[in-house]
Amino acid sequence: MKQLIRNALVAGAAMGLAAVYAPASAQVAGVPLEMEPNTCDRACLEGYVESYLQAMSDGEVSDELFARNVRFTENGIEMPLGNEGMWATTVSPDGYRLIVPDVVTGQVAALVTVQEQASSSATGPSRDPEHVALSLRLRINRDGKITEAEQIAARPERPLGPSSGAPSSPFPATGAAVHALGSPWEGYLEAVPEAERHTRAELVEVANAYFEAVERNTTNDYYPFTDDCLRLENGIIAAAPDGHDLGDRPSFGAVQSCKGQFETSLVGTVTGVRDRRVVAVDIERGIVFAFAFFDHRPINWTWQLGELFKVENGDISRIEAIFIRGPYGVCSGWSTYEQCRSEEPMDVR
Repeated sequence: MKQLIRNALVAGAAMGLAAVYAPASAQVAGVPLEMEPNTCDRACLEGYVESYLQAMSDGEVSDELFARNVRFTENGIEMPLGNEGMWATTVSPDGYRLIVPDVVTGQVAALVTVQEQASSSATGPSRDPEHVALSLRLRINRDGKITEAEQIAARPERPLGPSSGAPSSPFPATGAAVHALGSPWEGYLEAVPEAERHTRAELVEVANAYFEAVERNTTNDYYPFTDDCLRLENGIIAAAPDGHDLGDRPSFGAVQSCKGQFETSLVGTVTGVRDRRVVAVDIERGIVFAFAFFDHRPINWTWQLGELFKVENGDISRIEAIFIRGPYGVCSGWSTYEQCRSEEPMDVR
């Protein structure tokens, strides 16, 4: 199976993975490809997510948790940590949790919800607390301090002033929809049998094959999906296997299978997939978490997203993403200009 992955992807990914396989001096973070496992294990990294969200809710930036030179971005904008963005408005850390620890690099990524209390206008009264969905990445150094915090915050649509009119979107607010999932699909928590596990590079290749399919789809390409693949976007079912019981989950219109969508539609929908940053790889559970930007040139906007993939025997069985609409061409705040414009995958270490 591993050889099959290599054969299927080598032609399309050889150039794109140059940043991953280059010598140490060319690595994205300037470190060798082979790394010793970090001192913080799975439970440790998962604990940092909870500690970070609690600190954000409390509005407390402590030297015990954060490095003095910590960097923070929200929706691609660098801001002071502690009193801006979600740090100014979060009132409860409780919510949905889907966490992907990378025990090799000391990074941890997650799709989560928290509660935010915002005002109805710049000087108006406070609204009731509402769920906000986050795509989150933290980097923990070997001293046990958070040195980087990156998040995409998907807030509900809020009218200014006393208006209570219906939102313009026909879909539920992202935070509410993700929170309604309750708990992650149990398959995310299952370890892949050791003999069936993929290497880090293979998992990165499969995730990148999805991005390639999104951008360059011709309806007759390589689509690495299992027959029972399901895709959730902002808590809404975007693709599901034939006969899947959707229950009361909202969906984007008529639901097709993951592969069926690509074989019948999604041609030219996304004009570019940029800044493909793989930020956490969980080899034990076969999960890859990446940030990327989906450009829509004809309508002049960009989706800014955090997305994860569960990989089984070389195919993707589950996809989950939280994203927001951003200005066309927006960058992450973490890449160089050249990396932001590039469509090559980066294994960020």
